[in-house]
Amino acid sequence: RPVIEVCPVQWAAMEGRTVLQWDKEDCADAGLVKFDLLGLGMLTAIRYAFEAIAASQGVLLELHYLPDDDPAVYDLLCAADTVGVFQVESRAQMATLPRLKPRTFYDLVVEVALIRPGPIQGGSVHPYINRRNGREPVTYLHPLLESSLKRTLGIPLFQEQLMQMAIDVAGFSPAESDQLRRAMGSKRSLERMQALRDRLMSGMIANGVTPQARERIYEQLQGFADFGFPESHAFSFAFLVYASSWLKVHYPAEFYMGLLAAQPMGFYSPQSLCADARRHGVTVLRPCLNSSEALASVEALSEDVELPPEQLKIPRSPDESFGPEPNLRTAVREGLAQVRGISKEKAKEIVAERRARGPFRSQHDLARRVQLSTTQLESLATAGAMTTFGVTRRAGIWEADALAGESLAMLPGIGEGVSAPDLPTMSPVEAVMADAAATGITPDRLAIEFVRERLSADGVASVSVAMAGNPGTRIAVGGAVTHRQRPGTAGGVTFLSLEDETGLLNVVCQQKVWEQHREVARRARAMVVWGRLEKSDGATNLLAEHLAPLRLPVLAGSRDFR
Repeated sequence: RPVIEVCPVQWAAMEGRTVLQWDKEDCADAGLVKFDLLGLGMLTAIRYAFEAIAASQGVLLELHYLPDDDPAVYDLLCAADTVGVFQVESRAQMATLPRLKPRTFYDLVVEVALIRPGPIQGGSVHPYINRRNGREPVTYLHPLLESSLKRTLGIPLFQEQLMQMAIDVAGFSPAESDQLRRAMGSKRSLERMQALRDRLMSGMIANGVTPQARERIYEQLQGFADFGFPESHAFSFAFLVYASSWLKVHYPAEFYMGLLAAQPMGFYSPQSLCADARRHGVTVLRPCLNSSEALASVEALSEDVELPPEQLKIPRSPDESFGPEPNLRTAVREGLAQVRGISKEKAKEIVAERRARGPFRSQHDLARRVQLSTTQLESLATAGAMTTFGVTRRAGIWEADALAGESLAMLPGIGEGVSAPDLPTMSPVEAVMADAAATGITPDRLAIEFVRERLSADGVASVSVAMAGNPGTRIAVGGAVTHRQRPGTAGGVTFLSLEDETGLLNVVCQQKVWEQHREVARRARAMVVWGRLEKSDGATNLLAEHLAPLRLPVLAGSRDFR
C-alpha cells in the first residue's frame, strides 16, 4: 500500500484510516511506495490567470493544451526577461538563460536541472554551456558513458544518468544503482557515497577506466550527493516554466495579476513584480473599495487613461501566427487584502457586502455596513482606496477615527455630518510613501525616480545604460537592493541585485570588497555601486569595486541570503 509522508504530523485520522509519519528510508526498505506532494504557488497563479482570461475574453485555456514551441516564449527566455516566471527567475538562472539560449522544450528541462547544487559542484555547468555553444567538443570520459550521456552532450545532469553511469562503467546491478540514488538524496549522502566508493572504483578498474577518469566520474557522482534533479522532475518543472512564460508573453496583465493574487510565493516581492509589470506596459492600479476584489484582479482601462510612452512591450516573433497581442489597456487592480491590516477574510466580507447591497457611497456608508477598526479604515484611506468617494487620503485618515465602530444597525443619516477640514493633497513623494506604507507596492513609480536627476548629474547610470555598456567599462549604477545571496558553491562571493525603474542588475561582490564595505554591503537598502562591467554570452554583471549608501524617500526591505 502506498504511504504518503506527512510532516510534521505524527498521526491523523482520515476517512477512518491512520496516516503515520514513517521514515522514508524505512518505507523504501519495506517495499512501500513513497509519494512527495509539492504545493506550488505557480499552479495557483496560473489558475487565477486562466480564470481571468476566461471571464474577460472568453478564451478557455488548459495547462496541457497551450501552443507548443512558441518562438516568442523562447525569445523572452533567451533575453532572461523572466521576472515572475517559474523556476528561472533567480539571479543564477537569469545569468544562464542568455548563455544556454533555449529554443526547444528539452532545453528548458536542461535549464531547470542545470542550476542546482549537484551539477554546479559536479562541474557540469560551464562544460555543458561551452559544448552547447560549440566552444568545446562533445567527449566522454569513457566510451561506455555515451549511451547515458549523449542527450546531454556528455555532461551528467540528472539522477537517472548517474544511476546508469554506475551500471555502465562500474557494473552496478539495478539494486546497487538504486542504493546510489538513495545515497544521493540522503541527508547523510556524503558518508553513504564514500561507503560506495570502493565498489565503484573496483568496478571501473574492471572495465578499463583510467585513474584520472575514475576520479572525475566519482567527483561527478559525489557532486550530485548535494542535490540533483531526476529528469522526470525537471520535465514537470519545465512545463510550468513554459506555461508561465507563455502567459507573460500573451496575457501579461493576467500573468502579473495571478502572481499578486497567489502571494506569498516566488523569488521577487510584489513591489518588484509591479515594477516589472510597468516595464512591460501593464498598468497597476491602487486598491479601490468599489472596484477591487479581495485579491488582485484585472480590469479594462478607460480610453482617457494615457499610457506612458516609455513602457516597453515584450519581444515577439515577427512570424507569430497564434495568440493575441498583449492588451496594454488591461490593467491589474490591487486587491483589498493587499492593504496592511485587511485580512483576506475581511476583504472578502467587504466585497460580499458590495455585491449584495450595491457600491459603497461614502466612507461613512462603508463604516456603517462593514465592521472596521480605526486602524483598518486608516489603512484603506492611506492606500487610496477611498478616492472612489472623492475623499483624499489625508481626509480619509482624519475621518477614520470618527467613523470606526459604526455598525449596520445605526440609523441612516447619523454621523453623516462628520467631515474633514480642507486638507492639502499629498505630494507625489508623500503619495509614494503612503503606497509603500499601506500595501508595500508603489504602483505609479519607484522611489529612485525622484532622485534620478541628481544621480545623472553625479554620473550615476541607470540599469538599462549599464546593460547596454561595453564589457570592461567602469561605471557607477544606483538602485534599491532586492536580494543578497551567498551560495555555498560561490567561494565566498556575494551577489547583490540592484533594481531601478529600468530593470535589474546583478552585482558580483568579491569577499575583499564585501569586507571593505561591510556595513553598506550588509545593511543598505539602496546603494550606488562603482565597478567594472562583465559580459558573457549576453549575460551582464557588475563586478563591484566600491559601495556607497543611497538615500531614497521610500525604502523596501530586501530578500537576503535565502
